Amino acid sequence: QVQLVESGGGLVQPGGSLRLSCAASGRIFSINVMGWYRQAPGKQRELVATITRGGSTNYADSVKGRFTISRDNAKNTVYLQMNSLKPEDTAVYYCKQGVITTSPFRGNEYWGQGPPVTVSS
Repeated sequence: QVQLVESGGGLVQPGGSLRLSCAASGRIFSINVMGWYRQAPGKQRELVATITRGGSTNYADSVKGRFTISRDNAKNTVYLQMNSLKPEDTAVYYCKQGVITTSPFRGNEYWGQGPPVTVSS
């Protein structure tokens, strides 16, 4: 019913920047909270940032001031601008979107496939 397609991961040097995007498609009525999570090797998945439909944001302390989450409601897309990247930011990054579908009319959470981000010199 709903597919999320992520893009923008890759290899970057410490101090560099990357921009992730996650576009939803399918039988979408509306999308409430959008978010980014990450999972480093050997660690549990953790919250990076979330954004509501109205634009209210929330960030993990470890990324405040470096990462910026944004969204384009017309395109059903969420973005994560990552600046001043550190080796400890290396992880697989997953987007999650809270989607209300049209048929059937109900809400559910959907996950993207998770592009890897590697920060290394």
